[in-house]
Amino acid sequence: MRKRPFLLAAAALIGVIALAKHLHFDSRLAQQLAELRNPNLAAIKLGRYHATQQHIAMPLQGGAEASGLAWHAPSGTLLTIAGKPSTLAQITPQGKVLRQITLHNITDPEGIEVLPDGRIALLEERSATLVIFSLPKNNSADLAQALRFQLSASAPELLQPTNKGPEGIAWDNSQQRFIIAKEKPTALYALPFNLNNNQFGALTRLRTGHLFVRDISGLSYHEGTEHWLVLSHNSSLLLELDQAFNPVSFMSFAPLMNGMRAGIRQAEGVAITAQGDIFVVGEPNLFYAFTPHRQQP
Repeated sequence: MRKRPFLLAAAALIGVIALAKHLHFDSRLAQQLAELRNPNLAAIKLGRYHATQQHIAMPLQGGAEASGLAWHAPSGTLLTIAGKPSTLAQITPQGKVLRQITLHNITDPEGIEVLPDGRIALLEERSATLVIFSLPKNNSADLAQALRFQLSASAPELLQPTNKGPEGIAWDNSQQRFIIAKEKPTALYALPFNLNNNQFGALTRLRTGHLFVRDISGLSYHEGTEHWLVLSHNSSLLLELDQAFNPVSFMSFAPLMNGMRAGIRQAEGVAITAQGDIFVVGEPNLFYAFTPHRQQP
C-alpha cells in the first residue's frame, strides 16, 4: 500500500514532463538560455517587445474571419484577408477598418503578402494555390483571371491533412522568392518568382532548425535584418528565425507575458514594418500591436 503514493507521484511527474514537452516548454527554456549566452544571434529580439494595443475589434462584413496580415508600405496601412465571405480589408496601424473589398472566385483565402510592385499575393489553403493580383480600385474584385500557381503539383503533401495546408506567405526581396509555410505538420517552402515576367521557379522544401511550435498560422519577413517571423496560434507564440531559418528569439502571447493582459486566443496573421513595429490579428477579428520597450546592443 505504501507504494501507491509513490506510484501516483511518479505518474504525475511523468504527466507533467510529457505535457511540458508537448508544449515545448523545454525548447523555450533552451532558447532563452541560448539568447542569454549569445544575444547577438537575434536581430529583431522579440523578448524586448511589449503589447501597445490589445483586443481591438475589427468588424468585417458578413462575419468574415481575419486569417492573414501584411504591411502595405505605400499607404502606411495593413491588409488583412478573411474568409466566409472572402474579403480583403485595409486597416490602420491602430486597427481601424478603412476599406473592405469583396473577392470573387477564391475560396478559403489564408496568407497574404504585398509584393514590391504593389501586387497582392494570397494563399488558397484547401486547393494549395498561390494567387497574385493587383489591388482593385473599387470594393469588389473578380479573381477568375488572376495569376495562379498550383503549389500541390510539386508538393502534394500540402493537401494533407485537409485544412492544414499553406497558411503563411512572405516575400524575400533579396532572393526574389516566396517563402510559404505549411500549417501542420509544420514546414517551409521556397518558390522563386520573377516579378518582371511572372515566371515561377521550382518549389522546394527548406531545411530549418527546430521550430518549437505545434503549427504555423502566419509568416512575415523583415527586410532590414533578413530575418523571419513565424506565428503559431496553437503554441500562442511568435518566433524570430535567422537567414538560415533557425530560431533566435521568441515572444509568448500568454496572459501577463510581454505586456499581454489576457493573451491572444487564436493568432492568425503577423506583419512587421521596416521600423520593426509588429502587428498581429487573431480570431475573432481582434487586432494587436507590439513595439520594443528598450534598445539593446
